[in-house]
Parts: sequence; structure tokens; C-alpha cells
Amino acid sequence: MARHVQSLAELEVLCNQLYEGTDLAQRMQAEKVLLELIDSPECLSQCQLLLEQGTTSYAQLLAATCLSKLVSRTTPLPIEQRIDIRNYILNYVASQPKLAPFVIQALVQVIAKITKLGWFEVQKDQLIFRDIIADVKKFLQATVDHYIIGVMILSELTQEMNLVDYSRPSAKHRKIATSFRDTSLKDILMLACSLLKELLAKPLNLQDQQQQSLAMHLLKLVLNCLNFDFIGNSADESADDLCTVQIPTNWRTIFLEPETLDLFFDLYHSLPPVLSQLARLSHSTRSSADPRLLRPSERKSSLSRSGGKKLATTSLSKECHPLRGVKRILENPQGLSDPGNYHEFCRFLARLKTNYQLGELVMVKDYSEVIRLIANFTITSLQHWEFAPNSVHYLLTLWQRMVASVPFVKSTEPHLLDTYAPEITKAYITSRLESVPVVIRDGLEDPLDDTATVFQQLEQLCTVSRCEYEKTCALLVQLFDQNAQNYQKLLHSSSRNPLEITVQEGRLAWLVYLVGTVVGGRLTYTSTDEHDAMDGELSCRVFQLISLMDAQLPRSSNEKVELAILWFLDQFRKTYVGDQLQRTSKVSLCSKQDLCN
Repeated sequence: MARHVQSLAELEVLCNQLYEGTDLAQRMQAEKVLLELIDSPECLSQCQLLLEQGTTSYAQLLAATCLSKLVSRTTPLPIEQRIDIRNYILNYVASQPKLAPFVIQALVQVIAKITKLGWFEVQKDQLIFRDIIADVKKFLQATVDHYIIGVMILSELTQEMNLVDYSRPSAKHRKIATSFRDTSLKDILMLACSLLKELLAKPLNLQDQQQQSLAMHLLKLVLNCLNFDFIGNSADESADDLCTVQIPTNWRTIFLEPETLDLFFDLYHSLPPVLSQLARLSHSTRSSADPRLLRPSERKSSLSRSGGKKLATTSLSKECHPLRGVKRILENPQGLSDPGNYHEFCRFLARLKTNYQLGELVMVKDYSEVIRLIANFTITSLQHWEFAPNSVHYLLTLWQRMVASVPFVKSTEPHLLDTYAPEITKAYITSRLESVPVVIRDGLEDPLDDTATVFQQLEQLCTVSRCEYEKTCALLVQLFDQNAQNYQKLLHSSSRNPLEITVQEGRLAWLVYLVGTVVGGRLTYTSTDEHDAMDGELSCRVFQLISLMDAQLPRSSNEKVELAILWFLDQFRKTYVGDQLQRTSKVSLCSKQDLCN
């Protein structure tokens, strides 16, 4: 049974108990009363009372919460009431632009819900709830506060249209989302990009909170547009962080405009870190567009065009817009000191190779300079392994895919991977060995303990390491011999310093992992008899270490070294012992000879 109409004072006490109360029983009682209020015939009038006469922002938030639940009920309100609620809220936020941001957000959400649920409803031969964009444009013509509210409405609407409500038929959601995508989403994205260009054209005052807020909401709007579930499969990025965004083909012109690409790079360089992260994220999402969106001639144009709007095939010797943006960032890397920007930039680099073939990239102007900058950036990132370890995956993905593409490049232009891939491999190897004493000395989290990440990185490195394999093999032989000799000396030393032994065992664990990795890389890269002989040289050293470690049992053992040996043995088995091996290789002869000795 519904409660009687409550006074404003009673409602505000309820708000305090619900949003500020520390007594759990009081909060639960307040929630119960809230549910009763929604079912009350006086709900709308009491929400209006809270909005117009409430003395706190929490009173307005309670009203917005009630309205949101009211318009979301399975049995909808009459269309006239929903139109009245929508118009009332639009007029209310227009007359109260200084409301607390969380109140505006809650009220905007009510507008978005009403619009979505009434998307196909008709009144007087009109789709009455689809004129929301026209309503928003009125906000864009007023003050900055109104401007922000208008952008918030579009952003919330785009997000709401993409949100699956499992309490309703999925087919209905998909029908609404598809209609919104086909009739409104492109216009919203074009409007957002246009507004961003206007914002960028004016002198930006980074101390102005209004300008920062406007830029933030515009970038969020663009991101919501690009993250829309275009084909209805609700792609899970956790499964593949470099998943392809299925942009509609009629968006082609937007994506081929050089100004659109440059816009996000310009914003990245103009905005403070908290906002440049959003600019970088928007560009990373945009760069995930399905390459099939671009027809062959247009793919060349998008790579090479230095200006103009005509979608004609042009020479690939001109500037490549994505690479030009990369070059610009790496030449001015100050923004990459922010972890969020750094992470998004690494994701962007990995996606760059996803969307363009190596044969296309090597043809563009400044490729040699850009690949040098990317290599230096990768080396520096690997050397500072503790800064953003979760981002290394994307850098290694880039190099893995680049090196794997080498056999398929028909261009006579140099790809330079034979120069930089060995440097990347060397940086990974040396940085991991150098991390061991730092981890032990400072009590840091040991990367070796995260075996899932280690295995993932090693599987990526195995392809990179086989490029100019002679250099990598020589480095590993040198490091392995040096560290194995030092380990033997420590074991036979009368002092037997436990700390030094632990450091040496940590280094050997990494080296065994790395030897297993490069041996396993034989299956991913073209190999020769000389390469097999090099694998034999490295494998012999691991087998010798196994004998040395066995001699220490049961007096001492090291779990990390043992796990690394298991990794090596698994890689060796798959490469040289498995059924797929078609011929006798020099590595097997070397290993047998070593075992006999």
C-alpha cells in the first residue's frame, strides 16, 4: 500500500539518510521508502517538489533517481507523461545550468532512457522522441554551461543506446540500437568532431575548468560513438585488446579525412594529461577500424596523402598521416611520462601494424626515421621495466608482427628490421638480467613470479629474436657463459654468499627462459643449418646447467631455475624432438654429444 504524500522536510530527511547516513538500518529503510515513493500516484508531483524547492543537491538527485526508475518500468508510462517529463527536465536543466555535476548527469540519464525506450513511438504521425538532436543544438547556442549539458545529453544517449537491458527482449534492443546507428550516430560523431575543431581553433586556457570540462565531455562523446556495438556482437576487448571495430561503410568519408586524423593528435599535444589520455584513447579506438573499410586505393591515400579531400590514389612516397602523428609524439615525448598516455600510445602502435601491411609502411615518407624512433622508444621502455609493465605486451606485439611480415614484403624499400629487431631483443635480454639484483635488493615484485606474463612476452619475443639470429645467439652465449662461470665460482666458494647466489640463479633463470624462447622461435621464422647449429650451442649450455643443478641436489635447489628449465625442455621438444621435424638437425647431434660427455 502506497504511503501518503510526504512533506519537503520529510523527503529531505530521507535524502540525508540515503546518501549521507552511516546507519545501515536507516539507509535500508530510506531505500524501502524510495521504492514506495516510485509506486505512489504522487511520485511525479513529489519529484517536482524536490527539484524546485529542495535545499540540497541530494534532494535533486533523489528526484532524478525516482524519475529514472519510473520511466524504466516494464509497463511504460503513457506517452504524454513521458513527453512531459522529458520536456520538463530539458527546461529544468536549461534554467539551472549550475546544478551539481552528478545531478545533471542523473537528469540527463533520464532523458536518455526516455528517448531510447520511446524511439519507435509515434504521436501525430511523428517519431516524437527522435528530435533530441534538435533540442541539444539549442543548448549549444547558449552559455558554456549549457554547451556542456548539451554534449552530456548526446554522450549519455549514445551510451544508453549501446547498453543492453537484460530485463527486456534483446531483439528490441538491437532493433533500437541499429536504427539509432543508421539514423543518428554518424551525425552525432560529425557534430562532436566539429565541436572539437572549434574548441581547438580558439586559444585554450588550460586553467579554465569550464574549457577542460567541455573538452572532457566532447572526447567522451567521440569515444562513446566509436565504441558503439555496430554489428551487435558485443565484442569483449578482454579477449583481444586489439580487436577490430566494425565501423559502418558509410562512415568512410569521416575516417579518410586527414583533418579527422590530425584532430586527435593536435588535441593530444594541446590538452593536459588527464584529457590527452582521452584524446589518445579516442584515436586508438579509431585506429582499430576494420581495414576493409578502406578500399585499396583509399588505403594508399590514407597512408600517403598530405592534404586535400579527393579520394584518389596517390604516391606512397608522400607523408603517412598515422606515422606522421607517431613521429610527432616521439619527437616531443613529454606527454608519455603520464602512465595512461604511455599505455594508450603503446596500444596505438600495435594497432598501426594491424591495419597496415609492412609492405605499405616501408613505402611512405619518413618510414626510416619513424621506425628508428619507435625502436628507441621500445628500447627505453624495456630498460625501464618497472614503469608500465602491462604496456610491454603491445610493443612486443608490434615488433612480432613486423618481423613476421618480412618474408611477405615484395617492396625493394628497406624495412630496416634486420637493424632494429636485434636491438630490441638485446634490450629485453639485458634489461631482464639487470632487473634481478634490483628486485632482490629493493624487495620489489619479481617479474619471474608472474609466469603468465613472462610466457606471453617470451612467445612474442621468439619471432623477433630469430631476425639476424647470429647477433642474438652471440649475445646469449656470452651472457650464459659469464653467468654460469660466476655461479660455479660462488658454489665452490668457501663463503657461499646466499644473496649473491640468489642473484646469479635469478639471472640464470632468465637466460634459460630466453634460450628456450629463441630455440622455440625456429618454428616461426625461416631457419638454416647454421641457425640449427647455433641452437645446438645454446642448448648444450642449458643441458650443462641442468647437470650442475642436479649435482646440488638434495642440498639446494631453485624453483625459478627449475621452472625455466621446464620451459626450455618444452620448447626444445616441440622444435627438435616432435613428430613434425623433417630432417636430422645439427642441434640434436650437438646435444647428444654433450649428454654422452
